[in-house]
Amino acid sequence: MKKLYILFVFALLLSACSGESSESGQTEVHHDNHLRHNPLSGDLQESTSVGKLPSFLQEKDEHIAAVYKIAYEYADVLEWIPCYCGCGETAGHRSSLNCFVAEIRDEEVLWDDHGTRCNVCMEIAVEAAKLSKEGRSLKEIRNYIDEKYKEGYSTPTPTEMPA
Repeated sequence: MKKLYILFVFALLLSACSGESSESGQTEVHHDNHLRHNPLSGDLQESTSVGKLPSFLQEKDEHIAAVYKIAYEYADVLEWIPCYCGCGETAGHRSSLNCFVAEIRDEEVLWDDHGTRCNVCMEIAVEAAKLSKEGRSLKEIRNYIDEKYKEGYSTPTPTEMPA
């Protein structure tokens, strides 16, 4: 409990010292490409138009950018698949989609850079997309991921089961 309190105070101090706060409670970083930091996780988030990858991928390996593209293309699958890296507790993620995409709106995508630093996140996204492409149902994909990552990994995100 004491660690959680210290983390909360630290996040509060960081958010109070850096930029303006947006309506969503996230701290704005003043750049033309709509970059912001999530004050709870420290993850960098960037808004782009649909079909455009975030600029924070420019200096990353091309394989990471490919996984981000996969995550967006299979968003309807990843929203039902938990992540097992611990990001549910540390970053408030609800599914493996949130490791790459925080939100998809009509003409805009809010990307999250968490996945750029986490092999577990990338592995789960690629596996889920591959299984979907093979024609597996959401329940089959979910059961496969849950079974594979149930031991030796962190607590999964609080992801609802597909119907």
